[in-house]
Amino acid sequence: MPELPEVETSLRGIEPYLHGETIKQIISRTERLRWAISPQLAQMQGAKIQRLSRRAKYLIIHTDRGDILVHLGMSGSLGILSEQQPKAIGKHDHVDLITESGTILRYNDPRKFGAWLWVEKAENAELLAKLGPEPLSDAFTSGYLYEKSRKKTVAVKNFIMNNEVVVGVGNIYACESLFMAGIHPDIAAQNLSQAQCEKLTDVIKSVLRKAIIQGGTTLKDFIQPDGKPGYFAQVLQVYGRKGEECNDCGNIIQAKVIGQRNSYFCPHCQPLPK
Repeated sequence: MPELPEVETSLRGIEPYLHGETIKQIISRTERLRWAISPQLAQMQGAKIQRLSRRAKYLIIHTDRGDILVHLGMSGSLGILSEQQPKAIGKHDHVDLITESGTILRYNDPRKFGAWLWVEKAENAELLAKLGPEPLSDAFTSGYLYEKSRKKTVAVKNFIMNNEVVVGVGNIYACESLFMAGIHPDIAAQNLSQAQCEKLTDVIKSVLRKAIIQGGTTLKDFIQPDGKPGYFAQVLQVYGRKGEECNDCGNIIQAKVIGQRNSYFCPHCQPLPK
């Protein structure tokens, strides 16, 4: 599923084509995705797009008639097309945002777990109210993580994937960050030391920044024949590598289901405390 770096890449990819544009029409080809598509979207003709932003994995299109929240869900993607170069509408092309200049923002989602919602102001939206700090912000510090983890018996991997603790650390980057920090994904969050919290916050920031930079190389190719961005190639240390040798020590990467998600780790580089 798209994680924070992919969502940030999508934001940077579509922003140059939409910022300052006027909405001509928003076409919905389905009544609902994860939730019902907001009926207000059909009445956005003439709305001016003032800016675009991201909060957690939500893309926000700010207009002078309210804000549009877009979530890519498990399988969603955004592509930029042009009315001057029409493309056949696919089975899973559920939403088109069309601007007066002829740019089309097309949303494709085979599993329909995403969202297109209208809110008056994104900062007051109930969906965003309980979200924790952005991982790349100054608010996400080792001191914050240490204090937040006290008396938390949940596995550390589930802890850092909790959006109320910190947003945007999905399964892939949680596995990768814990490996680089040398922390087993199944230890209780309350057992993290201050030193481990410092290492983990630094690594999370580093892993996400690197992924976003890698994703940035696709931006010049955002308009493609299939209308979708090419997600960047990821060099993964443990995620999806069950049974393969660890690049650092040569031991075999293992996998375990933690919190209903496959978790990948090296038992030598990430030992369980005795």
